[in-house]
Amino acid sequence: QVQLVESGGGLVQPGGSLRLSCAASGRFFSINAMNWYRQAPGKQRELVATVTSGGTTSYVDSVKGRFTISRDNAKNTMYLQMNSLKPEDTAVYYCNADIRPYYTSTALYNYWGQGTQVTVSS
Repeated sequence: QVQLVESGGGLVQPGGSLRLSCAASGRFFSINAMNWYRQAPGKQRELVATVTSGGTTSYVDSVKGRFTISRDNAKNTMYLQMNSLKPEDTAVYYCNADIRPYYTSTALYNYWGQGTQVTVSS
């Protein structure tokens, strides 16, 4: 059973920093793209950042220059370094990944973590 587990959320003041982690566990062959999504109260879930298996990254415009996504393939872990946080960054942050479970098949399955709350407030 593949699981994605986030950690690192919490309460931080505006201008502060947080680092989120997402660890994949279970039996699988490889992980393709990994993503961070977020969902604020009353809003749709949005894609925040993506990192491919080769390390290529992309970001939503609202976080460019402030957030950095990265991954450690040896640890099957993804990170989101969030700096200069703003109240509008307040949301539940979700880890998402395309995972290839079996060496014998190229089929990918999409998995979600349970989410971690990030609150930016003074």
